[in-house]
Amino acid sequence: MSTATTGPQPGRTPDIRGNSTARARRNRLGFTPDAAAWCVIGRIPEPPEDVRQAAGALRTRPAFMRPTAMAGVVLAAPFMLIGLLLGLLATGVEALQALLATKEERAAARSERRAAKLRDRAVTEHGLDKTFDGDWSGAAGQLLLRWYGHSSHHQRLVALTEGRTVLAAPPKRVSNRRESLVQVVAEIPAEDAVIEDPLLGEHASDRLRIRFTDGSWLTLITEERRSELHMYLLRRSRTGGADAAMG
Repeated sequence: MSTATTGPQPGRTPDIRGNSTARARRNRLGFTPDAAAWCVIGRIPEPPEDVRQAAGALRTRPAFMRPTAMAGVVLAAPFMLIGLLLGLLATGVEALQALLATKEERAAARSERRAAKLRDRAVTEHGLDKTFDGDWSGAAGQLLLRWYGHSSHHQRLVALTEGRTVLAAPPKRVSNRRESLVQVVAEIPAEDAVIEDPLLGEHASDRLRIRFTDGSWLTLITEERRSELHMYLLRRSRTGGADAAMG
C-alpha cells in the first residue's frame, strides 16, 4: 500500500481529477472508501413465476436511456462514424505492423494471446461468466431481485469500508454526472458477505464476486481490468489481510 504524503511531490502533477472524485464520493457517501469502483452485473435471468409472485413487482433490467440522452447519441452519431472509420484504419495498421513485426514482437503477441485464453478459461472455471449462482432463495438471488428496484441505473459504485460493503448509484439512470448524483442504495455487513477476487493476482481480470455466508454469490464486472478494488484485494492478500477480502 502506498505511503500517504502531505502534499504534491516535486516534479509530479497533482491528480486534480482524482482528488475531486474522492471529495465527491466522500460528500455523497458520508465516508471515504478504502477502495471503490464502478461495476455492472450481467443480465439477470428471468426468475421462476413463483419467485416473481412472492417478490411482488420486479425490475430485472436497468432503465432505458432517457430521450435527452438518446438525442445526444443521435447528435454524436457522425463522430461515432468517424471513430468507426478510425478504428478500421487502426486495425489495418495493426495488421501491417504484425507483418513487419520482429521475431521478439511476434513472440510477445503470442504470449498475450495465450494469457487472454488462460484468463477467459479461468473466468469460466470459476463461474465468473455467470451473473449469480442460480439459487433465487439465497442471499445473492434475493439481492438481485431488488437490484434495479433500488436504482434503475445500470451501474453501481461498489465501495469497501470497515465492516461493510456499500452499493451506491444515482436514483435513476443518467448518462453523465453519476459521481455528483450517487447515493447509497444498499449496505451489506461484513458478517453477511465479502468481496473476493477468485483470480487474485493470477490474471488481469475485470471480474469480482460478492460471496455471501450462505454460499450464494453474484459476479461484478468492473469498468477496467485490475480496478482499484482488485488492487486493494491483492495488497491485502500480500500483507495477510483476513481471507484476502473485505466487506
